[in-house]
Amino acid sequence: MASSSVTLSQAILSRSVSRHGSSSSTNSQLSPSSLSLPTFSGLKSTTATSFRRRIIPSAAAGRHSAIRASAAVETLEKTDNALVEKSVNTIRFLAIDAVEKANSGHPGLPMGCAPMGHILYDEIMRYNPKNPYWFNRDRFVLSAGHGCMLQYALLHLAGYDAVREEDLKSFRQWGSKTPGHPENFETPGVEVTTGPLGQGIANAVGLALSEKHLAARFNKPDAEIVDHYTYCILGDGCQMEGISQEAASLAGHWGLGKLIAFYDDNHISIDGDTEIAFTEDVAARYEALGWHVIWVKNGNTGYDEIRAAIKEAKAVTDKPTLIKVTTTIGFGSPNKSNSYSVHGSALGAKEVEATRQNLGWPYEPFHVPEEVKRYYSVPVFQIHLNIIGNLLTIGALATSCSHWSRHVPEGAALEAGWNTKFAEYQKKYPEEAADLKSIITGELPADWEKALPTYTPESPADATRNLSQQNLNALAKVLPGFLGGSADLASSNMTLMKMFGDFQKSTPEERNIRFGVREHGMGAICNGIALHSPGLIPYCATFFVFTDYMRAAIRISALAESRVIYVMTHDSIGLGEDGPTHQPIEHLASFRAMPNVLMLRPADGNETAGAYRVAILKNKTPSILALSRQKLPQLAGTSVEGTAKGGYTISDNSSGNKPDVILIGTGSELEIAVKAADELRKEGKAVRVVSFVSWELFDEQSAEYKESVLPAAVTARVSIEAGTTFGWEKIVGSKGKAIGIDRFGASAPAGKIYKEFGITAEAVIAAAKQVS
Repeated sequence: MASSSVTLSQAILSRSVSRHGSSSSTNSQLSPSSLSLPTFSGLKSTTATSFRRRIIPSAAAGRHSAIRASAAVETLEKTDNALVEKSVNTIRFLAIDAVEKANSGHPGLPMGCAPMGHILYDEIMRYNPKNPYWFNRDRFVLSAGHGCMLQYALLHLAGYDAVREEDLKSFRQWGSKTPGHPENFETPGVEVTTGPLGQGIANAVGLALSEKHLAARFNKPDAEIVDHYTYCILGDGCQMEGISQEAASLAGHWGLGKLIAFYDDNHISIDGDTEIAFTEDVAARYEALGWHVIWVKNGNTGYDEIRAAIKEAKAVTDKPTLIKVTTTIGFGSPNKSNSYSVHGSALGAKEVEATRQNLGWPYEPFHVPEEVKRYYSVPVFQIHLNIIGNLLTIGALATSCSHWSRHVPEGAALEAGWNTKFAEYQKKYPEEAADLKSIITGELPADWEKALPTYTPESPADATRNLSQQNLNALAKVLPGFLGGSADLASSNMTLMKMFGDFQKSTPEERNIRFGVREHGMGAICNGIALHSPGLIPYCATFFVFTDYMRAAIRISALAESRVIYVMTHDSIGLGEDGPTHQPIEHLASFRAMPNVLMLRPADGNETAGAYRVAILKNKTPSILALSRQKLPQLAGTSVEGTAKGGYTISDNSSGNKPDVILIGTGSELEIAVKAADELRKEGKAVRVVSFVSWELFDEQSAEYKESVLPAAVTARVSIEAGTTFGWEKIVGSKGKAIGIDRFGASAPAGKIYKEFGITAEAVIAAAKQVS
């Protein structure tokens, strides 16, 4: 019965092997959350200011049990804190050595956060190093991405193939799997791309939202098939960035109980002590946002306090948890710790040696001591798998492992157990299983494209924002992973899916997401949703001009290959009276300049349907749909198929691929080009009209196709677009003419603005006569 489930795991891996080279494997079923942590007498409730906050003091002593595996447990051995400390120092020195060898990087955070990182990866989290894309894994996000050597060291010790010793030694080098900030598209085991501060915690909110949503939709009383946590480490810089506030506010509102964030409270930023610019009570702020807050006072050596905090966080199921962990940046460095000088540069040979002396570390660079290897390799628990067919045992798995980390066989056991559960789930709930499998693998349902509406020239004129809503609602019926919403503009962006309610704390199974006026957070949360599972397809919406508030998140979408559909309405001066603050001018050009972004500006219903089709199929590229507020006619000659090519001919009275002039339009201005062509043809001109929906798609076409649309011999070309003319010379050539707007707009009715700015058929006709 497990064969179909193993096939599911293989399908997940096959989607990534071409880019990442991952290998498939199988895994197990019980979670560390089902195991009890030791009781700590030091855990108590303390009142701080007017808020009640959980504080875990630094006076814990002695040995305590450590949580390891996630299968059935017979015995729980005690872990020597000295050995834990040696493992933690291994992480510290792998980071120190890699930064020193590269002479570039940020050693301070890994040195301070090594204890919490070690406990998470070694004792708490469930994952399979041999299949970094196993669906029910716990997710980890390093929002403070500059400290990425922490994550690379953890992945190395856990047994991930992507981060071997040679990868650590090539930190920040050309072609390395260990780039200067975490990149999900380079390093299997890294969930999201972080670096711009605050993006990561917002991504983590998206990951946790996905888990809550999928659990609500697919879990059954007798089958908990979706059950994982999202962990995140963020620093003072992340806390200062406004995006973290936006995302944290939504996480509290939604009650994301399986989101646990560790705040690295080290009081140091690049410019020095945070006292110079950041003195607010972060814990009180998060409590006001609806988070559960715990304070670990000793994050440097307080291993038991960190364990206790995680245990408490997991017990709070109706709120996300912020664990404020007070650490010393650069812990162990005798001369640079607790200073900005350890934040963003190598320690230097003398200080590295001093740190080795200070922490009692006599080993060569990049050395993992044998006792640490043994600690990571010997299972703390005797694990027995009670799964159908006795698919796997830890012993059998261990003999085939190529890495000394015990997390390799334990992770395989975890996934094997989950695969077995999923096989049983498929038998009991075949319809739900089919939908979940589509979300997990990214395989689109058969014939989904047939759901897209079609239009004829006789169909009524309508704004493309309204046509977008028709397409959204059609797709919602056939794509199980389709969900999204707007930044408080749903009734204007036209983005509500009418057959679903709102995703809220009490209704997480619903698929309309209310982001509020939080554009930046919205975009980054959608990145997290998209990167949670290949078949989750998020969309988000606002006015096109307000992409300025979320540009950093869109750029990360492009970089991280995150399929987010950005539904951007009110796309030009055509929005009218709201004036230049709301009228996009430079925006189309700016996104055309951004790598791996698909900028689409459809002109009518068929092109809107075509834009959605392309956006769904481009599973490693975000798409931006620029949509009109004003009504537009359904034009003859437009098509879904033509839209997929980016630029295509919609009408032509020439022969031999030799028109007298080519008129090129996008969006609402394609109608103007058509009207101008009609008048020119009355005068005997051979005129071709080209719809240029997407420059990026057109660039992907063959040279032969491009020549068939824009023959090199025809230099008489006129473009018209209600935006900047910047970049259009690439299309119209030096002898052509670009009609557009190279100044800010104005407040007036749309028709008046178009006339005053010369975005008219008369202007196109005059330009055509000038160039031909």
